[in-house]
Formats: sequence, structure tokens, C-alpha cells
Amino acid sequence: MTRPDLVLYTVTDRVALITVNDPDRRNAVTGAMSVQLRAAVARAEADPAVHAVVVTGAGRAFCAGADLSALGVATQDGLLALYDGFMALAECTLPTIAAVNGAAVGAGLNLALAADVRIAGPAALFDARFQKLGLHPGGGATWMLHRAVGPQVARAALLFGMRFDAETAVRHGLALQVDDDPVAAALALAAGPASAPRQVVLATKATMRATASPGALEGEQHEFAKRTELGPQAATIESPDFAARLAAAQHK
Repeated sequence: MTRPDLVLYTVTDRVALITVNDPDRRNAVTGAMSVQLRAAVARAEADPAVHAVVVTGAGRAFCAGADLSALGVATQDGLLALYDGFMALAECTLPTIAAVNGAAVGAGLNLALAADVRIAGPAALFDARFQKLGLHPGGGATWMLHRAVGPQVARAALLFGMRFDAETAVRHGLALQVDDDPVAAALALAAGPASAPRQVVLATKATMRATASPGALEGEQHEFAKRTELGPQAATIESPDFAARLAAAQHK
């Protein structure tokens, strides 16, 4: 039976706090969680009293990536279902902040990258980890990392396995700041759009997306990257040695 509380939602002072909530499994992404995450983002966008969104993880991890048992049998449609939650955050018309309280791995890194701004807690760890699993990056990770940290650091992460602790993430522009309480810091930052007229907030974010890369909308670039990665990622899942790599990862 699917748990109804895989994603928690509260609103305080015009800011929606969305919490991925499966701490026993380090908030690993499943199809059910993705459905609930998209619903939570849509709820915030539909509420005229919400001006900004903060996303975080319950417990010690932010999000430890895709559920490995689901990933091992994923088709292209299955992969798209796993992506859907963080794609909803990436597409959100409201300003978004990821309060990265712990490990953000694989799809969890994608969830953090999908936000406009990231605030890292002292225990934050940003780790693509795709190559270590023998898995091609997915969900637009190649584009999001290029956008966040530039080509050289993105390649260091995806081709050479570079990981980022909180301070390193700030140094490379992957996170805005480190704070002992990243959720509180994110809520404080969100007080800016919360105090502004909602139509101005929405219009400003839309304009920034349109002007980020003249001639191409940001959402279209992300969608192109996601679709370009999809075939190679699915092919790696179908490769003979992927099941063995996945089994080994599940026992670590």
C-alpha cells in the first residue's frame, strides 16, 4: 500500500515547505514519491497565498537518489516517472530553494539542482554517483550541472566522480551558503518574495528564465537534455553488468 505521507506540505508566512519524507530509506525517490512531489508543487503554484517554495528532506539525508530496486527494472517510461517530481520543481513558476540538510545523491542531486537556489547544511554532500553505478546521467543532470557550476566542474563531477561537501559546494557555486539550519536559512531567504506582490515575483522569475539564454527557454533546454540522456541511461540499465553493480551498491 502506498504511503500518503511520502511528501509533507506546510505553508507559513507565504512560503510552502515541501519535505520528502521517507527517512528510513534516506528519502530515496520512488514513483509514488514523485507523484506526491509534483502534487505538492502544483498545490503551491495554485495557491495565491504562496509566493515561494522550500524543499528539504526528513531525517539525516536530503535525498539519497532513486530507489535502486525501482531503477533496476525501469524502462524509459519508468525513468520518466522517477524524474517527474524533480522536474515539477524545475518547472515551478515560483522561486524555489533547496535546503540540503544531508546527502543529495544521483536523483537527489537532481532534486537539489532543480531549485533556483541551494542552501547547504554542515552535513550536506552533493554526489552525482551515476558513473560509479555504471549508469548514464539522467533527468537533465548534464545540463543542470553545466548551468550550476560551469563545464569543467560539471565534467569533474560526471566524468571523474568529484563530490562536493558543503564548503566545496559554495566555493564552486553549487550552493549559495552554508548554514547550521538550512531550512531556517531557506525560509529567511524566502521572506523576500513572500513580502513582494505575487504577480511581480512570478513575472520576475519568468523573465529571468527567458533571458538566461536568449533564443531558448530554460525549460526547453532542460527538456532537451532530459530526452537526450534518456536513451543512453535506459541502455545502461539494460546492460549485462548493471544488475551486478546495482546489487553491490544495495549492500553497501
